[in-house]
Amino acid sequence: MSSHSQFSLLTQRRFLPYFTVQALGAFNDNVYRQAIIGLLIFLGASTDERALYAIIAPAIFILPYFLFSAIAGQIAEKLEKHRLIVITTTMEIVIMSLAAVGFLLQNMPVLLVALFCTGVQSTLFGPVKYSVLPSILKPEELTGGNGLVEMGTSISILCGMIAGGMIFQVAGAHGPQAAAVAIVLLALLGNALSRLIPRMDAGAPDLKINWNPIPESLVVLRMAKQQLAVRNAILGVSWFWFFGTLLTSQLPTYAELHLGAPGDSATLYVAALALFSVGTGIGSLLCEKLSGRTVEIGLVPVGAAGMTAFLLDLYFARPGLAPVGGLDLAQFVRQPGSVRIIIDLVGIGLFTGIFVVPLFALIQSRTRASEMARVFAALNIQNSGFIVLAALTGLALQRGLDWTSPQMFLALAIANAAVAIWIFTIVPEFLMRFLSWVLVRALYRLRLHGIEKNVPDEGPALIVCNHVSYMDALILAATIPRPVRFVMYYKIFNIPVMSWIFRTAKAIPIAGARENPELMQRAFEEIDEALAEGEIVGIFPEGALTKDGDIAAFKSGVEKILERRPVPVVPMALKGMWASMWSRRDSRLGRMRVPRRFRAHVEVMAGEPMDGATVDADALEAKVRALRGDAA
Repeated sequence: MSSHSQFSLLTQRRFLPYFTVQALGAFNDNVYRQAIIGLLIFLGASTDERALYAIIAPAIFILPYFLFSAIAGQIAEKLEKHRLIVITTTMEIVIMSLAAVGFLLQNMPVLLVALFCTGVQSTLFGPVKYSVLPSILKPEELTGGNGLVEMGTSISILCGMIAGGMIFQVAGAHGPQAAAVAIVLLALLGNALSRLIPRMDAGAPDLKINWNPIPESLVVLRMAKQQLAVRNAILGVSWFWFFGTLLTSQLPTYAELHLGAPGDSATLYVAALALFSVGTGIGSLLCEKLSGRTVEIGLVPVGAAGMTAFLLDLYFARPGLAPVGGLDLAQFVRQPGSVRIIIDLVGIGLFTGIFVVPLFALIQSRTRASEMARVFAALNIQNSGFIVLAALTGLALQRGLDWTSPQMFLALAIANAAVAIWIFTIVPEFLMRFLSWVLVRALYRLRLHGIEKNVPDEGPALIVCNHVSYMDALILAATIPRPVRFVMYYKIFNIPVMSWIFRTAKAIPIAGARENPELMQRAFEEIDEALAEGEIVGIFPEGALTKDGDIAAFKSGVEKILERRPVPVVPMALKGMWASMWSRRDSRLGRMRVPRRFRAHVEVMAGEPMDGATVDADALEAKVRALRGDAA
């Protein structure tokens, strides 16, 4: 594996200004929203008045996402992205100046108007935030870049809430003036940094904007459903927002009733939120290491399982009321069972990060550049709906059915497991990537060479590789970011139980010309159809496992495929699998080879794509031999 670290992106101009601008935006939004609560307390507002604001404010902020996301997606597609980011940060200066007037006048209607405008500005920035990453990052950097962005957003929201809540405590009588100055200065800083972001091409500069939001919303929602994997990745991200909204909305009550916080103190609530947010940041950063710098959606089931497990344990850690009340943070930590609760909150956040980051990377890697911003606009519309649904669900369960926060955690854990299972059954690729990821990384330590550079991100391609063991296809599937349709011997394809896995993976069964010429012909037809639809097909041109560890002559079947459809051919080579227990049986011993060591090093090399119109079997064999020899 490369020794590359995602943190090196923070030293590069192509990423750092963008990262800082989006983090500052999230920070300033939350400083502003919490400062409004601080102003209400400063003005002596009653508990009921503050509770009313807590209901109204999120609705005001999120309404523009429903109204204007489709228009924002079109604008983000049509305009050069650097220019649009500068425009949105300039809007932030104007909006925060209006909000500053509201603070200085201590006028709540002005602040609520500015809050709505902040929602409009966030709606316009939303499609740019994630659609810009494929323009500034290499394909192998997408997971790490998304991890940094998700970490930055999570921590910025937390820090913004803390800073906004402290403004009136620190400034005292000068709280309104301090809040006004803070939000305007942050907006000015964000605008100045946005001008350092490099220029990027527009996704669709000739796009004609439809200013009617309702029909255009339907258009972008349909656009987001064109690919099954993308559609359900979007569903997964929206579920992440439902999960996070419902969980965090329960933390204030949970902190007071079940952690023992005083009713007039938010210390334990902020601590609980901080644990979840820090966990999310850590999980987001871990994704690059766990994925091996590929878009590894096999991590999504890992994240879903961890979210459910830790949330279940949080319920069992303290299903009843806190044994002692009136605790500050230090006193809470010393209480029996508190360490378990702390671990659970961090664990939920950690696996939430592992769950969501690969989904963002998948959407980016599988969506056309000319549609990227509009697809993320559709994501924002759907996210908004799930956030509102989560708020209404929490309200109905808490007030209508009188459920406690731990009971809601238990229900959410069960719902999370059910939703995850449903997503994985309708998108088998998620499950197959998970099985490949777990099995391959449990057995081997992989070293990858050239895969992110040479395997095309889109369009048809033929993968050819030497055939050493029964694990070869699984290893390649676990290391190539895109789904691969492998061609395999029909008798292996029809093995009971395994047949379900092979069918789910859309493998293509084939037989020899003498065994079953009809099946052989059908296999070639299916290969051609897959390539015509822009898929990747993987074959082992030797036709069988190597008997001696050397590469056998490539058969002419690869030429037959390319005669019909001359797509790019990516030569690949495996090294280190001959000593595997999964390689061909040793005829002298009559049994499988005993593996030399657990988690042995296996190298997977990919060469530059070759022209399918001119290459032949001999040239491909020579290239694969050279790849294996170069690695040796």
